[in-house]
Amino acid sequence: MQSRRKFIKHVAGASAASLIPLSLYPQQKPGQEMIWANLIHLSYNLWHDNIPLKYQDENFTWTECKNEARGWRGYRSSLSFDENTWDVIIKGMVEAGINMVVIDLGDAIKYDSHPEIAVINAWFPGKLKSELTRLRKLGIEPIPKLNFATTHDVWLKQYSRMVSTDIYYGVCRDLINEVSDLFDKPRFFHLGMDEETASAQKNYDYAVIRQKDLWWDDFYFYVEEVEKNGVRPWIWSDYAWQHPELFFRKMPKSVVQSNWYYNDEFNTEKLKKHQKIPVKLYYDLELHGYDQIPTCSNCFLKDENLEETINYCTKEVSPSRLLGFMGASWRPTLAPCLERHIDQINKVARGMRHFYKVEGDFSEKNKLPSKK
Repeated sequence: MQSRRKFIKHVAGASAASLIPLSLYPQQKPGQEMIWANLIHLSYNLWHDNIPLKYQDENFTWTECKNEARGWRGYRSSLSFDENTWDVIIKGMVEAGINMVVIDLGDAIKYDSHPEIAVINAWFPGKLKSELTRLRKLGIEPIPKLNFATTHDVWLKQYSRMVSTDIYYGVCRDLINEVSDLFDKPRFFHLGMDEETASAQKNYDYAVIRQKDLWWDDFYFYVEEVEKNGVRPWIWSDYAWQHPELFFRKMPKSVVQSNWYYNDEFNTEKLKKHQKIPVKLYYDLELHGYDQIPTCSNCFLKDENLEETINYCTKEVSPSRLLGFMGASWRPTLAPCLERHIDQINKVARGMRHFYKVEGDFSEKNKLPSKK
């Protein structure tokens, strides 16, 4: 466990505004273009540590893009990924003008430091580096994501059952350092950290919830390891939904925030209490001076989610702290889900046109990109 002195040091840093001055991040450039990002998965082992019997056959072939949680989101020992589908998604992002991709890595890489984590058919580090070079040449900035929330860490294999131990800290440190090197010291490193609650793990075989000082102690550990590499941490912001006072007292300003809300109604007078909280958080994050990349999704099939998020955030968030927007389809990179991925890309492109007040719609001008 991390020392109490280190924990107190981090709390003091958070109160002071930031662990590392933003000017010291080498790729944090003044006047940098607006971020228009898309999140996609190499690894999809981020949810349930079990899988229903009917899905346990490794030769099972998906023919539909369902969101049956324990089917799609159950742990699989082989990579749930199709390279042709990945290539089509990337091509669609380029055609749409998306300039950043956040890549959920998890156990999809055979890390030099911990190859035991990798699933069958995981990529070797050299292949990942080659793909990152290709993405940059296409004008897309690649950003790594490793989710260390206990709700989403089944990808860590046996180490997900060693949380907050010395062995666990050593593995996490190794992975953060290796990924930072693989991505050539990226501008950001997404740490996840969402939904670490009992309700989110009710169907898990093994549930872990860190609370109070332990959650913050471990969070500061991840942040420190990322910042040692000269990289800026990025997280989901929903911890603030349940613990706003703690969040705003202890969260460093150096950490980029992605609050998320996937519906298209932003009039808080019309929303139920549980819906008002995430909407209001965009305003509260601005009030407390945090940089934001609001995240939208087509997972609820709400066509105006991104446009309405843009409308709300451009009104409530200072342009200097609104770094951009991100879309996430929350579907595996598999052929049955290609249309859902392209739909999300279309929505980000439409949101860009809405933001810049440019006429036209990507989805009207472009059919699904060819797989060639």
